[in-house]
Amino acid sequence: MDRLKDKVAIITGAGSGIGRAIAQHFAVEGAKVVVADYNEATAKETVAIISQAGGQAIISQTDISKTEQVQAMIKLAVDKFGGLDIIVNNAGVAPMGDVSSTTDEIWQKTIDVDLKGVFLGIRASVPEMEKRGKGKIINIASIAGLIGFQGITAYCAAKGGVVNLTKEAALDLAPKKINVNAIAPGVIKTAMTTDILKDEKTAQTMLVKTPIGRLGEPEDIAWAAVYLASDESDFVTGHILVVDGGWIAQ
Repeated sequence: MDRLKDKVAIITGAGSGIGRAIAQHFAVEGAKVVVADYNEATAKETVAIISQAGGQAIISQTDISKTEQVQAMIKLAVDKFGGLDIIVNNAGVAPMGDVSSTTDEIWQKTIDVDLKGVFLGIRASVPEMEKRGKGKIINIASIAGLIGFQGITAYCAAKGGVVNLTKEAALDLAPKKINVNAIAPGVIKTAMTTDILKDEKTAQTMLVKTPIGRLGEPEDIAWAAVYLASDESDFVTGHILVVDGGWIAQ
């Protein structure tokens, strides 16, 4: 298992859910992983899981909406592991609220984390990836950035921004041999969706809308990320890889 052998990777929001699964899969594939998360305790848990399995990982306690903290995260990767090859901009929030009930505070926090945080991660990564002669940037978007979902106004707006930011950045960075792609997950069973899926009617509705007959697992997204991080995807850039069990194919 060496698809990412000796690559240095940062995964934001890696303390739980999709981010943790990506960090684990990257480590198994040979990457040296920086586990970045706002929650230091959960980040430590991820590092412990990776270390116990024989992988290499360190913690970066990071608020991705803050420029100086994102820059420090990049510096940590370089100082500890000697450079940067891959970043997965995964960290995000998903507060409920329709267009009438979304407050200024909810709107701003969601945009700051889910969109600005992705931009800051991309921008800060470029100089170090240029030194390597290539790089892989993977942004975690959502099918909510491709189609509308009632009741999550700020999240839909932010993830829609991530989709087009990915395409624009791919054009800017292609001459530098830095690939920029996004993954658009469907409904994935994580802590973020736990409360929603507790409602049996809602869970059943989501299941019915997923043609493949099950909801997603974090590992489904992790395998997609491994592909986009590996040399196998060197000719793929500006792409939004939808991993949703067929939801938006209907």
